[in-house]
Amino acid sequence: MTNKPVLIELDQAETARPEEAPAITDSDASGQEAAMQKVAALATRRPSRLARWFWTISVTLVGFVASLAAWDYVTGLLARSPVLGLIATVLIGLLLLVLLVIGFRELAAFGRLRRLDTIQRQAATALTTHDLTAARKVITALENLYAARADTAWGRARMQASQNDIMDADGLLGLAEHTLLAPLDARALHEVEAAARQVATVTAIVPLALADLFTALTANLRMIRRIAEVYGGRAGTLGSWRLTRSVLTHLVATGAVAVGDDLIGSVAGGSILAKLSRRFGEGIVNGALTARVGVAAIEVCRPLPFHAVRRPSVTGLVRRALTGLFGGISGSGGPAQSEAAPRT
Repeated sequence: MTNKPVLIELDQAETARPEEAPAITDSDASGQEAAMQKVAALATRRPSRLARWFWTISVTLVGFVASLAAWDYVTGLLARSPVLGLIATVLIGLLLLVLLVIGFRELAAFGRLRRLDTIQRQAATALTTHDLTAARKVITALENLYAARADTAWGRARMQASQNDIMDADGLLGLAEHTLLAPLDARALHEVEAAARQVATVTAIVPLALADLFTALTANLRMIRRIAEVYGGRAGTLGSWRLTRSVLTHLVATGAVAVGDDLIGSVAGGSILAKLSRRFGEGIVNGALTARVGVAAIEVCRPLPFHAVRRPSVTGLVRRALTGLFGGISGSGGPAQSEAAPRT
């Protein structure tokens, strides 16, 4: 046998290009789409125009019938007994006044959320364009936003003392992250850890079929609302649903809605309980999903995008939240790093 070079003609062969390869999704890897991804996709899908017309006409019709019935009731009562009719009129007037106040509060809540969105968008633009003037406008808006909050007094004082010495947009907004938003980030991360711990505990311990689902739903909604309150975007009832929809939209857009084996392995750290008990394993998964929702809520509600400060790590959040809850949960993963550590 002689060693001779082998010549392969590639002129007629089809050459595959990387950009033509099909995308790999969670459904391709696992055989079925993740449940959290399905829920998020359904929640963020816009209703059809026909559905919007249906609900608009239905609500208008119900309101018209209710108001007409109330009018007929009050006028009939006035004709029968003026005193009782007057009492009914006063009660209906008070109810309308309360509904008007609730409406103004909801509008104010939407205004606060819109204000956070505007500041975050202006900050992202200033970081992209390196515009110092735009960055100073963002700092002014932040100081006005937190002017009445005592927990940001130290950060505002340091910002006012140091902002004139910084001549670049990145450094100015980075100073705001380290001083003004540092205590708020710590409180928001505490809310995420508490929610993840609650969901994981209920899932692992309570044997009822729908208990974990109800707990996860209520804990996530409460966590999102509290994170918004931490950053100054306290939302009402309708505002909370709008905020939840924004968080789910962010999850879908970033693709962070599925929990892989790498995350569970790093969080579980070889935990015997997680390997032997299905309920404890589900508790870790639900806690990790809650942490991911919490990180998305922080990114949506935070008035500045993460730039000089590291984005919170889901693995680190879950490890700290569940340390000691399940035996050996932090064994092989090592100590969690600080979530507010500066970039190097």
